[in-house]
Amino acid sequence: MAVSTLPVQGDIASTPAAGLLLSITGPGRASPILALDLGTTTGWAVRLTDGTLVSGTLAFRPGRYEGGGMRYLRFRSWLDEIARCHGPGVVYFEEVRAHAGTDAAHIYGGFLAHLTAWCEQSAVPYQGVPVATIKRHATGKGNASKDAVIAAIRARGHQPIDDNEADALAILLWAIETNGGAR
Repeated sequence: MAVSTLPVQGDIASTPAAGLLLSITGPGRASPILALDLGTTTGWAVRLTDGTLVSGTLAFRPGRYEGGGMRYLRFRSWLDEIARCHGPGVVYFEEVRAHAGTDAAHIYGGFLAHLTAWCEQSAVPYQGVPVATIKRHATGKGNASKDAVIAAIRARGHQPIDDNEADALAILLWAIETNGGAR
């Protein structure tokens, strides 16, 4: 179900962030961060406690004989698995205000509802990051194309397989480099 890229060790990944992201696991250890680009194909990126960045995509398309809610149950199960393995200290997600269509808006709203409810239940802080903020941080331009974001993330040494993974990596890099927007 999950497609992962190889972990990347880099100067950004090895520097623990301050403030909200300050180490909760001990001296010199960074708090895990989970970044998500929510959708039927969800992009994800995690900064582990040792500073390693891992990313990939997950497909949450319902199967032929599944009800519409199964995608959300699989998403919550995946969140539980991430929590067991990495225990995210904070979650950042792409905050989308305009959608191409009604179905996309409904699907995004379902993922967002389940994510925020899971975070509340698990006592994990979460924050939405506007699309233009992510694009501006990654490319210098708030209305950059998907290809420009992918190219900017590749220029930083990552190899996203699609725009979903590139967006998740861009969110994660934004969170690390701006301390979750606190600068």
